[in-house]
Amino acid sequence: MAQVSFAEKRTNPRFIFFADAEATLQDGTLVLGQLSELSSRGCYIDTLESIPIGTQIHLRICDGMSSCELHGRVIYMHSGSGLGIFGMGVLFGEIAVGQHSAIEVWLRELADRRASQAVLNLSS
Repeated sequence: MAQVSFAEKRTNPRFIFFADAEATLQDGTLVLGQLSELSSRGCYIDTLESIPIGTQIHLRICDGMSSCELHGRVIYMHSGSGLGIFGMGVLFGEIAVGQHSAIEVWLRELADRRASQAVLNLSS
């Protein structure tokens, strides 16, 4: 049976989105990273330290003046091909209303940019 990639399983659009990320493990270890993709249900983070698949994390995402904090779980990991960078897919847990609205604002802005770019590409 062929294995289906996570990209093919996604039900929510994922957008390119760069922001600072702080993942706090249950033992209090802080792992700094860079968020590079965002959807309403999860994100993709690059870090210098690997976080094992299945690990529960407290995640803080900061984009300039906007930030949100939520819980998540690492669902897959890519090694850095010897570069020392690890990419991880994080599935968000239950999101508080205030935190959900911050993510929705970011996603709405990203969707608007994508739609504007599509219109520009069609008119070119």
